[in-house]
Amino acid sequence: MAIRLQFENNCEVGVFSKLTNAYCLVAIGGSESFYSIFESELADVIPVVKTSIGGIRIIGRQCVGNKNGLLLPHTTTDQELQHLRNSLPDSVVVQRIEERLNALGNHVACNDHVALAHPDLDRSLLLQILL
Repeated sequence: MAIRLQFENNCEVGVFSKLTNAYCLVAIGGSESFYSIFESELADVIPVVKTSIGGIRIIGRQCVGNKNGLLLPHTTTDQELQHLRNSLPDSVVVQRIEERLNALGNHVACNDHVALAHPDLDRSLLLQILL
């Protein structure tokens, strides 16, 4: 099924959300109609978590994750990190990393079986968390 929606008159939904088979993250500050679409389609299957990362709403570009883990940039606040750990399933490892390339969603493409990453990213960390 495919549903069309916007985040505050912006059609780039992937910039403001991160969807995996285990959880869905959506940016704070959206309209109730934006959230209601995610919740009506997903809430009975996976958690839908409203959050920011580093105080900003472009969470789809800031993080990378799959059913096994979620990597967050060093700009993620302690409050945001704790909120995500409390809201996501216990099976999902949530980790904040020190990395020069901190827009992780721009530098890693992954699913539950493989991660394709920028050559300067720490390979062992990606394997440990995402695979």
